[in-house]
Amino acid sequence: MNKKLAAALSGGSVLLMALSGCSDDSDSKVNDWSKKVCDQVQPQLTKIANANASIQQATSDSSKPADVQKTDAAAFQSISDAYKALGAAVDGAGAPPVDDGEKTQKEAVSELNATSKAYAGLKSDVDDLDTKDQAKFADGLKGVADDLDKLSASGDEALQKLQSGDVGAAMAKQPGCQRPKTSAPAESGSGGSSSESSADTSS
Repeated sequence: MNKKLAAALSGGSVLLMALSGCSDDSDSKVNDWSKKVCDQVQPQLTKIANANASIQQATSDSSKPADVQKTDAAAFQSISDAYKALGAAVDGAGAPPVDDGEKTQKEAVSELNATSKAYAGLKSDVDDLDTKDQAKFADGLKGVADDLDKLSASGDEALQKLQSGDVGAAMAKQPGCQRPKTSAPAESGSGGSSSESSADTSS
């Protein structure tokens, strides 16, 4: 019953900073700005990837509604925290040294913060689901997945602009902005590194 949710999450623009990329030469100031952002991005991308993986792990039809609720709520909280931290990273780096850099930065920060709030809202929606009635829970989870679809498909114009041109090329070269390996918790999220546990508890 959680498969639609996992598909929506994995299909969305979750790893927004994980660029594929260009190899254009960039100005040193742009590189410096990109490094400042990307050094803070990687832990958040890992947190998002692990949260995504924890939801995918809870896709079994035999999963109890209460367990799915706990996993999904923790994952959405983790993603919300990660987007908030990404917004702070972009905000703290200052305006990128490109045309309209300040405007682009402010719009990107606004989008990241709005996405953080949206995932916090999804977490609240999951918390409110009725786990005692599996049919009602499944219907409610479908509603959450539909909202996630809408969230994934909307509102990333400023981020795309931030990741374009010289800034995007410079960010693509930074190790911190590379797509992290997903490390799903092996034992219901109970063990492993702190990055793994972040998928299960908000920090």
